[in-house]
Amino acid sequence: MAHSLSKSRIAAFEQCSRKLWLMTQRPELAEENAGTRARFASGHVVGDVACRQRPGGVMVEADPDLSAALRQTKQLLADGHNGPIFEATFRFEGVLVRCDILERRVDGSWHMVEVKSSTTAKPEHLTDLATQLWVARGAGLRVGAASIRHLNPAFRLPESGDLSGLFVDSTQMEAIEPLVEERGAVVEAARMVLEGAEPSVVPSSHCSKPYDCSFRTHCLAGQPSAEWPVEILPHGGGRRLARMGYTDLRDVPAELISTPGHQRIHRATVTGTVEHDALGAQAAMANWVYPRIWLDFETVSEAVPQWAGCGPWRQVPFQFSAHIETAHGVIDHVEFLQTDGADPRRACAEALAGLPAQGSVIVWFEKFEKDRLAELAKDFPDLAMALASLRDRVVDLLPVARDHWYHRDQRGSWSLKRVLPTIAPQLDYASLDVKDGAQAQDAYREAVAPDTSPERREELEEGLRNYCLRDTKAMIIIAKSLSQDNFANLAH
Repeated sequence: MAHSLSKSRIAAFEQCSRKLWLMTQRPELAEENAGTRARFASGHVVGDVACRQRPGGVMVEADPDLSAALRQTKQLLADGHNGPIFEATFRFEGVLVRCDILERRVDGSWHMVEVKSSTTAKPEHLTDLATQLWVARGAGLRVGAASIRHLNPAFRLPESGDLSGLFVDSTQMEAIEPLVEERGAVVEAARMVLEGAEPSVVPSSHCSKPYDCSFRTHCLAGQPSAEWPVEILPHGGGRRLARMGYTDLRDVPAELISTPGHQRIHRATVTGTVEHDALGAQAAMANWVYPRIWLDFETVSEAVPQWAGCGPWRQVPFQFSAHIETAHGVIDHVEFLQTDGADPRRACAEALAGLPAQGSVIVWFEKFEKDRLAELAKDFPDLAMALASLRDRVVDLLPVARDHWYHRDQRGSWSLKRVLPTIAPQLDYASLDVKDGAQAQDAYREAVAPDTSPERREELEEGLRNYCLRDTKAMIIIAKSLSQDNFANLAH
């Protein structure tokens, strides 16, 4: 039986032949994660905005099915329609595509536009556009130009609702033409995959490039599993060992591990003994000044900016937690959370400016918090001095943990959520309603939605407060534990 193909299926094939086969033959095995859902949602929002910016356009409707879309597209072209066409639908050699935007050029040909929610044109976008161009040309459309229309990284919203300048076109004809010439062979190869049995493809880095594959769990289930796979080694260290034939890190001879960080991971994994250098941790934190301000932000990031001065994908803080610790061990908690839907930046900046003017500001991965403080200082010059002072006093707990602690249960990661359970298992994030940053953004978006009830908003706010509080409390506990000479032995 011949299987129909589409742009998305061809893109799946070019990532992995097994992915194409599964999404066609066994779609029920797919497991979409929150990141994939968020990417699709952002794409729909960006696509809608791009269409609204082209007045006089006609949307091709797939109602009741795509055959209707094909007929409507054919009729619009036959009638000499000169305005933009959205979701124009074409079929050629059994491949069906829907083009985001077609715009008529002066010479009567068409400009084909593929809209993306990224701030650059990426290689996978070009192959998508090449597939559409190959099909549209094969169906008889005269295409004179083809572009990726992506978000403009330099755009800043001048005022609410004014999105002129949000997009820029990256014209790609020279780069695309060679890809178009290959489409016939790619389509034929994809068809051959669908005519056969499920391909045997070993999971590897392609499972997440360019997109996370929703069939990863299925594919991994058929692979021999190691309790401590060599892939635990970060920064590609495990791939080198895998190419040498090793699967379990415990089987790797120590002399094959060269970098100090990888050596610590290897030793801890083989022996089951915690790698803990208390004296080194003490020295690293010796100059941290009291009052110590343990700080963590939660942010929301949207493809289409909502508030004046913001650009695409700007990380806007809507919440922070700060534990303020004196030299005598007294700890006070200060927090900020705004969920009324208004721009939270000014109120957040004012609350931050009210934190102590002296003392080290302790964070986990300093670049993130430093960048947010710098952005807020630029937004509000009257608060810039206080915010710049906070930024100048930022110190990072992450490298202290990375250089002086490793428990094999971290499995190669030094994220806060991996380190904390190895030190204070009772404070694991699993018990919280909001468990990570992605869920925090989802909770915020639901809280600010107009149709969210006051009772539900209170629940969401409590979940957000507990989550952000856990982050700053975790840093205090980790730092104190790293400093204790005998902590590793006592705790494990």
